[in-house]
Amino acid sequence: MGIILIVVVFAILGYVVSNKLKNKFKKYSQVSLKANLSGKEIAELMLADHNIHNVTVNCVEGQLSDHYNPMNKTVNLSTDVYYGRNAAATAVAAHECGHAVQHANSYAWLKLRSALVPIQNISGKILNVVLIASLFGGIALFGLPYEAVGVVVVGAYSMLTLFSVITLPVEFDASNRALAWVKQRNIVTPEEYGMSKDALKWAAMTYVVAALASMATLAYYMFIFFGNRD
Repeated sequence: MGIILIVVVFAILGYVVSNKLKNKFKKYSQVSLKANLSGKEIAELMLADHNIHNVTVNCVEGQLSDHYNPMNKTVNLSTDVYYGRNAAATAVAAHECGHAVQHANSYAWLKLRSALVPIQNISGKILNVVLIASLFGGIALFGLPYEAVGVVVVGAYSMLTLFSVITLPVEFDASNRALAWVKQRNIVTPEEYGMSKDALKWAAMTYVVAALASMATLAYYMFIFFGNRD
């Protein structure tokens, strides 16, 4: 019942934050940017101002699907952001370029998160195997002692939690870089700056909720496997 409660609580919290984020972006997308720059133009200008000339700005499908890909050095903006000329598009485009600036400057937290990606993927696969095995015969299917399975589960989830926690400074730093640049470059008016800051705040909250959910789940597994020892 414990894990179900954690899932339900954070699912509700995640829904509330996600819904708030969508409403904020919808609201700020209706405010035309006085500088009349599209998300694509803002991204290209920010990259140029930071002497980054090997990153491509692309348009991708989806809503809030914007991301920076360090593997092929691309800033990928959703259609609404790529063509949008509003406070919301400005915030997202500059934020994703913030990640490109991090990459160019070898930002330590970004390097650490990138290094953990393969470990995170393996940990996720291990947990999937344990889940499937538990559905088709329980942990005894492994032929391993209960404590050994606990070590595997807690170890794998620790890696997922570590990745979620390390993501926080990466995201907050990218937003700070974005906001500092749009303000210094006079891309936005004071009112538009406030909108951009508010939008990025709620975007960051989605990562905070994910990290809290991961920490709560890890604590639950640690208690289940190791907390009842006398």
